Amino acid sequence: MREKIVHRATELFLSLGVKSVTMDDIANELGISKKTIYVHFENKTQLVEASTLEVFEIISQGIDAICQLQKDPIEEIYDIKKLVMEHLKDEKSSPYHQLQKYYPKIFSSLRSKQYRLMEDCVADNLKRGITLGLYRDNLEIDIISKLYFTSIRSLKDKQLFPLKHFSMSSLMNHYLEYHVRGICTPKGLKVLTKIINNQN
Repeated sequence: MREKIVHRATELFLSLGVKSVTMDDIANELGISKKTIYVHFENKTQLVEASTLEVFEIISQGIDAICQLQKDPIEEIYDIKKLVMEHLKDEKSSPYHQLQKYYPKIFSSLRSKQYRLMEDCVADNLKRGITLGLYRDNLEIDIISKLYFTSIRSLKDKQLFPLKHFSMSSLMNHYLEYHVRGICTPKGLKVLTKIINNQN
């Protein structure tokens, strides 16, 4: 039952936002009493934390699976983007922003986990790209990794990029092209152009 509660709560939080969804809403969706939820979670904060962790673990496992395929590094970046967007919808409900505002401790913990995951993934991607001649060989991997993580995070800033003007999918596509163009060789640019053309 605990897993069912977390799974349904996660879907609701992503679709409607963590602030909008009440424990009553979750109970009604599952056809159970609110008391049943409280058997497994003392309060909504605990449930939000469990839901956040579930999404992170699913995405983390998906990213690990993609990285293990050792695909073309540029293709790998776009595969990871696709995976993340599928799990986070289009973020119209701003769950990331709401988490930051209403559950700052959970948000801070999530951000640290995201950084550790992305740091290893991006660094490995950059090293392989350099080895394959797709990325410039004078890249400072540590700096580029941090710039990448910081930039991806800034795309979620609703003051900078309000959802009524910018969809997350469009922002991600523009940023990834910007990122790859900045680090790739002429050989890498051919791969990027092919990927972009296939998306259209």
